[in-house]
Amino acid sequence: MKMLIKGLLSLALIAGLATGVSAAEEGAHAEGGTPHYPIHKPREVDWSFAGPFGNYDKGQLQRGLKIYTEVCAACHSMNLVSFRTLEALGYSDAQVKAFAANYEVQDGPNEAGDMFTRKAVPSDHFPAPFANAQAAAASNNGAAPPDFSLIAKARGITRGFPQFVIDIFTQYQQGGPDYIYSLLTGYQEPPVGVEVATGTHYNPYFANAAALAMAPPLSDGQVTYEDGSPETLDQYAKDISAFLMWAAEPHLEERKRTGFMVMVFLAIFTILIYLTKKSVYSNKEH
Repeated sequence: MKMLIKGLLSLALIAGLATGVSAAEEGAHAEGGTPHYPIHKPREVDWSFAGPFGNYDKGQLQRGLKIYTEVCAACHSMNLVSFRTLEALGYSDAQVKAFAANYEVQDGPNEAGDMFTRKAVPSDHFPAPFANAQAAAASNNGAAPPDFSLIAKARGITRGFPQFVIDIFTQYQQGGPDYIYSLLTGYQEPPVGVEVATGTHYNPYFANAAALAMAPPLSDGQVTYEDGSPETLDQYAKDISAFLMWAAEPHLEERKRTGFMVMVFLAIFTILIYLTKKSVYSNKEH
């Protein structure tokens, strides 16, 4: 009991230190000190896939797919995700085939040695909106929009000490979705005295600067939901963030189930080893 109390007190102390460090950083920015990006740390969202027993909300993933296809796909590719993986979102084989047929992909060469375009099939991957990286950059002020296949795993913000110690106990692995959600909902007018470059937009959650070239991509009422979910910026940001997490780690649920079974096995194995040792040495003098 004493060890448990000491452990809880240690965690409380670490949490207090983390809060103090965060408050100090905010004070430094307010006083015009040297900025560290992101200016504001990502907000934590209560994701369904968080924790050791978390799982994806298929309804949310379907809404996220809708946002990607209607909004994000105009600029961002998803080259590593094939159409057939959408069956994991609850779609039937026929629905996946119909969805893939909405896209055209380049194939070939044919018998004449020429490349040609055809309707996509489930085995194809989401096609890129631009022919190449140069064309993507030319259409976006010189910077090619990043591919979305793994962005939810690549965009986590380093939380530093002592927060990472707390994350070990809470099994926090949602840094990417938290960052994407915070970025999408974090656009605002720059504070008094802060100037941003022409053509950029102030966002204190951006990891690399105080402003970024991408304009706010989502707004209330922009995408229609058939399931009655709120058509708000907050809901859109949560849905697309969850979808991108699934795209980056589609086997998350299986991994967690396997990990749980391994832990159960190790616990049983440890008990058996202890009982075996006790039985072997029970009649021996010590």
